[in-house]
Amino acid sequence: MKPSGNTILLSGGGSGIGRRLAQRWHDAGNTVIVTGRTLASLEETIVGRPDLHARVLDVTDAAAIAAFAASITAEFPALNVLVNNAGIMRFEDLTAPRDIGDVEATIATNLLAPIRLTDALVAHLKAQADAAVVMVSSGLAFVPMAVTATYCATKAAIHSYSQSLRHQLAGQVEVIELAPPAVQTDLTPGQSTRANYLPLETFIDQTMALFEQQPTPPEILVPNVLFLRHAEAEGRYAAAFDVLNRDFGHN
Repeated sequence: MKPSGNTILLSGGGSGIGRRLAQRWHDAGNTVIVTGRTLASLEETIVGRPDLHARVLDVTDAAAIAAFAASITAEFPALNVLVNNAGIMRFEDLTAPRDIGDVEATIATNLLAPIRLTDALVAHLKAQADAAVVMVSSGLAFVPMAVTATYCATKAAIHSYSQSLRHQLAGQVEVIELAPPAVQTDLTPGQSTRANYLPLETFIDQTMALFEQQPTPPEILVPNVLFLRHAEAEGRYAAAFDVLNRDFGHN
């Protein structure tokens, strides 16, 4: 992925990692379109940045995605990068029957949405120079935190799907997986101030440095995520799972 001169569409751009990635890519000389459900939060992302645009989109609405893909490529025909960043994380008690509404919403947002959005835009992207798809997974794709079982399962699926997508689009569209570690954001209650989580700006600085490498690594892995990413390959999986889950599932 080239560092500048792109037209980037990023889902989940109203807060956290998505907001800061969008702003930093804009500052690096890219046109960026951020999407989300709430216009007010998107407007906070774009304020003062003329080539950063906000568009409301509910990524769990299949019909809305199809219509949006048609309209956004008409409005921004140079669109060449898709960043599937939107995601939600819910804590779960699996030990008793429950309302699985949160489970369904997590799967719809974290797994079905990036598949649908990529599918809706893949023909357009294949026709562009320097095209790329960035799939945001998680360190928890590789070692799950049991109290967020469905979140971890969706991110493991995104990792697998990214590998298949990369293979099928080889030579046509670059496919990059971004796997964040635990980062200080508002993804879950209290997460933005957890002392043992990576500060957001540190994560963004490290991530942007990796994206600036040429060629771009197929997996964007900051130092803090390597403990999880390589646990199985290095024979540490059981120990890593224990560390991650020993304190009621919080590391």
